[in-house]
Amino acid sequence: MQVSVEKTSELSRKMTVSLPEDMVQKKMEARYKSLAREVKIDGFRPGKVPVRVVKKMYSDRVRGEVTGDLIQSTYYKALQEQELVPVGNPQISPIEDTTGFEYTAEFEVYPEVPLEGLSKLEIVRPVATVEQADQDAMVAKLRDQKKEWEVVERISEKGDRVTIHFSGVCEGENFTDGKVENFHVEIGAENMIPGFEEEVIGLEAGANKVFKIDFPKEYAKDELAGKEAEFDIEVIKIEAPILPEINEDFIKNYGIKDGTIESFNTDVKSNMERELAQGLKGVLKNSVMDALYKNIQITIPNAAVDQEIQNLMKPYEANAKQQNMKLEDLDFPKEMFEEQAKRRVALGLLLSEIIQKNEIKVDDNKVRTTIEDMANSYERPKEVIDWYFSDETRLNEIKQMVLEDQAVDWIVNQAQVTEENVSFDDVMEKQSKK
Repeated sequence: MQVSVEKTSELSRKMTVSLPEDMVQKKMEARYKSLAREVKIDGFRPGKVPVRVVKKMYSDRVRGEVTGDLIQSTYYKALQEQELVPVGNPQISPIEDTTGFEYTAEFEVYPEVPLEGLSKLEIVRPVATVEQADQDAMVAKLRDQKKEWEVVERISEKGDRVTIHFSGVCEGENFTDGKVENFHVEIGAENMIPGFEEEVIGLEAGANKVFKIDFPKEYAKDELAGKEAEFDIEVIKIEAPILPEINEDFIKNYGIKDGTIESFNTDVKSNMERELAQGLKGVLKNSVMDALYKNIQITIPNAAVDQEIQNLMKPYEANAKQQNMKLEDLDFPKEMFEEQAKRRVALGLLLSEIIQKNEIKVDDNKVRTTIEDMANSYERPKEVIDWYFSDETRLNEIKQMVLEDQAVDWIVNQAQVTEENVSFDDVMEKQSKK
């Protein structure tokens, strides 16, 4: 076997593999003999077909099978010989009209990853604590989640839940399939398009109102996005929220067995501190990733980007399948995933190089601590811990996550880091937008 490699671009390679004809013929002869025992041809008993007859009838098929097998067996051997690691699947092309058998394999290789600029990275580390005001706001949120509604005989105000019948028209077309009945609007919850909830304030049961507002430009339905619509509403009833008292029953509903306010406050603060720690970790990690992607330039293999785009599109493909549709019907152009795919591939290559070059090994103690922290948010933590440790695949996912976190810690130790005081809400908001 002879192998030559041509560099067609920074990452693209064209590898030519040449095999002597006698190797091909030897394998073909063996295949002819095997076929002679298997094929059924009129005029010959099973297993007694002469090889010369098989050659005449199946030569093209046999050569195709043999050369296909040879490509499979020699391609990886040639890569090892040339010390090449391809990205994705190669494009294989047999070369016609040549002595022996030759084929070319075109593919991309992984780039060299420069790490010299890590010490110059500027990273902002967020710093925050759970203040009493944060804890009070969380308790108010928990009360709000348990609220009940009571019908009131007055005009509606912010915080009320208003039941309405409504219809909507845009450019002369009704887009609500007639009238929507008994629809709940919680004023101030921001569940409706901007401006709708404000229009419901100051009305009483039995009132009718017609108003116009614009749909957001980024609205999900293209036929409505950015356009003015006219709504016709009828108020059916108005309900005011009734918040529960923080008593023993309320507290026990949140898993506090002794039902005391002291235990409740301790549990709330503990959960918030755990959420904050995870949030600070996530925001710092995003800061590190942003700095890496913006400042460490590498050439990204197109094949890896294409593969990552396919991964990003899988949830949309699954959703389309559930709706008995094809992905093309949902009109998702690949370009909308391209920048995200490039970022993922680049960061994956950078982190992989950092881990390899600096011999970062996964810390088993951190793996256990990570799983325990995750389990603490569940009612039966031990069952969650056992669930992870009982399955190698699940455990490996956590190990990979921990290894990546260790790499991030290593980068932070090399970089120029400044601290920034932020609030609990700022951290939680940034995490929700990841």
